Amino acid sequence: MRGMGLFLCVLWVLSGAPLIAGEASKEKRKQTLEQLLRVLPKSQVWQEWLSQSGELPPDFDAFVPEHSLRSPLAAVPNKKSLLPPKAVEDAEQWQERRAKIKELFHQWVLGTVPPKPAHVEARILSEKQEAGALSRQIELSFGPEGRAKLSLELLIPKGDGPFPVFMTQHNHRGWALIALRRGYIGCVYAGADSKDDTDSFLAAYPGFEWSRLTRRAWAGSRCLDYLETLPVANAVQTVITGHSRNGKLALIASALDERFAAVISSSSGAGGSMSTRLCSEIQQAEGIEFLTRSFPDWFHPRLRFFCGREDRLPVDFHDLVALSAPRACLLSIALNDSVESSWAMQKTVLGAKPVYQLLKAEKNLRILWRSGGHETWTATIERYVDWCDTAFGRAAYDFPERFIHPWDWTAWQARNASLSVDAFLPKGLEDTLSLKDGASVREAEGFNKKRAEVAANVNWMMGEAPPAAMNPGHDYGKEAAHIAALLQRPAPPAGIVKEQLVFGEYIAADVYYPQEVKTFGQKVPAVLWLGPACYSNGYGSAYRRGEQVFHNLAKEGFVVFCFDPFGTGRRIEEVEGFDTHYPRWSILGKMVRDIRAALDAMANVKFVDANSIYGVGYGLGSFAGLHAGALDNRFAGFVSVCGPQPFRVDTRDNQYGGIARWAQESMLLPRLGLFDGKETRVPYDIHNLIASFAPKPVLVISPLLDREARAADVEKSVEAARAAFALLGAPEKLEHLKPEDYNRFGPEMQTLVVEWLKKQVFK
Repeated sequence: MRGMGLFLCVLWVLSGAPLIAGEASKEKRKQTLEQLLRVLPKSQVWQEWLSQSGELPPDFDAFVPEHSLRSPLAAVPNKKSLLPPKAVEDAEQWQERRAKIKELFHQWVLGTVPPKPAHVEARILSEKQEAGALSRQIELSFGPEGRAKLSLELLIPKGDGPFPVFMTQHNHRGWALIALRRGYIGCVYAGADSKDDTDSFLAAYPGFEWSRLTRRAWAGSRCLDYLETLPVANAVQTVITGHSRNGKLALIASALDERFAAVISSSSGAGGSMSTRLCSEIQQAEGIEFLTRSFPDWFHPRLRFFCGREDRLPVDFHDLVALSAPRACLLSIALNDSVESSWAMQKTVLGAKPVYQLLKAEKNLRILWRSGGHETWTATIERYVDWCDTAFGRAAYDFPERFIHPWDWTAWQARNASLSVDAFLPKGLEDTLSLKDGASVREAEGFNKKRAEVAANVNWMMGEAPPAAMNPGHDYGKEAAHIAALLQRPAPPAGIVKEQLVFGEYIAADVYYPQEVKTFGQKVPAVLWLGPACYSNGYGSAYRRGEQVFHNLAKEGFVVFCFDPFGTGRRIEEVEGFDTHYPRWSILGKMVRDIRAALDAMANVKFVDANSIYGVGYGLGSFAGLHAGALDNRFAGFVSVCGPQPFRVDTRDNQYGGIARWAQESMLLPRLGLFDGKETRVPYDIHNLIASFAPKPVLVISPLLDREARAADVEKSVEAARAAFALLGAPEKLEHLKPEDYNRFGPEMQTLVVEWLKKQVFK
């Protein structure tokens, strides 16, 4: 009875029952759900679950918002946290923290699982001698009355063994054949889309609410139960592997069952090796909303509550990776795989690494970088087997630690120790019209001096730029068709033409425009599209609803100029080593240089009206575009969608990550990190950048539910900038829209942008 009581208690905790004292009223949670249903795309499966379960979202105010990836070992001083507050200092304490992290995954992501069955019965269905191997087809039965069934195939090398085991899912049988020839038992089980026996678990274990991927992961453990009974199998040297959705379940299996000696998660994307905080709609990547709508049974339905609120999820997927420590964990990623993000992968490993360091197993966690997209090939799997051989002591292959994106701000700070910020005086948002000497700008002509001061501060912040020369644009080095296909540059819709050129410092660009433009006999308005940090696909969206924004703009009559932001798409590896090649410059400085070079090239396109070039920036594109506008007056107007939180109120104790996210976290603007804890001394702020465009038209779109910026702070910043527009006689030229939405650039927000642009140029 004591065991049953404990079991019911666990079910009560995992059912979503209140966990936090002071939970919001039921009415408030109902209002949150109503808002989610208004904002999110419709998901029939999820709405049916809501109706059947009666569940409400959690009290998000009672969850600790965390913008960056907290170390699984870190102290959690906030009393609202669901994790024990004390920092983990030894292996014993890690086991306690590990158990709590696993519990939170069960509650919010994975669903519940039954205990290990007392007995697993195996029935051999057939055996066949192959060329130096035995193929054995088996059916496992377990659970109440043996109602759960699972089929698998063992590919056993000739000899006495015992042989290490390479476990994978039905559609990866080809992988197992490669492992077989390397001396492994290939264990291939029916836990994949091509063959999935795990639905039988639902009837056998009706009291559990596990998700499909969790069932498939748990199935791998049942195969391991059987392998432990075979003398020919060295079950303590079993690796579980998988690709894409199977890569997700491989990580889940390793987290839930410590008997797996190693795990290889191949291109597992969001919900696998990609953090939901850093690989989401903000980066136009695969995220919670897409996953839970398109594959509603992969994870527990509660995960969908966190769409747009990923920073409130109590755990993230670097925590899932850490649950495999100290065992060998290889995370394989293709640079231009649309389900992945090279930056999120790097941050996942850096986030989980402290656990491996604590357990003195740092070499057991590595990234395997691959070229190409979502595909794998024989050489890839050979490297996977190399990893297994190394982990199991069968051979020693080199897996060097490689981080592509600059990340070590502390090392940068040491190289730039002479820099000081103490000369900058504290300010708020009231300095739109005040000069460095304390004088106030009272007339239009005087505002040019203020612009010059802002530009000087922006240049200082971006660092010491290396030499440059103008490139008017040329043909050599245009993007090849196979590269465009890899990056999923879609063919333009009917009536839209795509041309290519190379500009700036050898950067390939695409230009989209209506086919009738060249017959007009006159120049037409243009848009410079500045996309977010979509690391896999560059200027295009990897995941989206509706059409690509640049296609939509071209349909409306604009010439649209597009190129991959520095460090994304075709240019990912271009950023590697940047901080050592240019130790006193910045990634943002390079991005701004590219934007200004794009304006040079656009002015040389014969059918572009150089006096009517508008910038449209979303996320990181907005951040970079606003800085470019402070230095270059050639934009006819600018649209900022989901721009940054104002610097001077972006402190570490707020929920938006602090200015550290632009410096210590991303190395985008390292000098900004010198103001961490001294935010009021930042020499310019977002309102100064917006004001630099005055009196040209500017549209700011800041969704009310943006987890990257507080709506009230953005409102204050816009109103502070309006003082410049009023001084120049054009207060109405600065518009601010605040839709009930979260940080994404879906069809609804794109429509706002398109309509505003049309209003400016097609009057």
